[in-house]
Amino acid sequence: MKNIFSTILSIVSPILLLVLVAGCQEEGDSGKSVQEIQTDGKISSIIRSPISADGKTDTVNVAKMTFENTVFDFGEVMEGELVKHVFKFKNTGKVPLVINNAHSTCGCTVPEWPKQPIPAGEEGEIKVQFDTKAKHDFQEKPVIISANTYPANTTVYLKGYVNPKRED
Repeated sequence: MKNIFSTILSIVSPILLLVLVAGCQEEGDSGKSVQEIQTDGKISSIIRSPISADGKTDTVNVAKMTFENTVFDFGEVMEGELVKHVFKFKNTGKVPLVINNAHSTCGCTVPEWPKQPIPAGEEGEIKVQFDTKAKHDFQEKPVIISANTYPANTTVYLKGYVNPKRED
């Protein structure tokens, strides 16, 4: 009985191995430019994690966001005013920068970010609008940007003083 089982296993094992190897092959985008990948709708093909399974971190071959300024001081405004600012940045990394999300800690601060990848060496903008309605005194609003950078999150800030409306 052991001989029959061994014979069957020796026949099935190579076939099973062949099926597994064939099933694990990737649909590659190798050789395609960023523009070709973008038009294929496979932006995820250019995103790579800088941290490997063995815990090593590769911070050289990632996208990097370099901002002109990470803090915008809007000074003093009256309650109810809209504060608008554009944070300009450059991708100083070696791969296209893909921003996944940008958000603040409250609904009064709303960012807009580029949805298309920013090629290495190119510039981009994050537009932020802060509604001061029902806000008083010193305010500091963070905008957290998630991208294919290391670390994955970058924070910029709007800050200033909001004078309360006078009730006359």
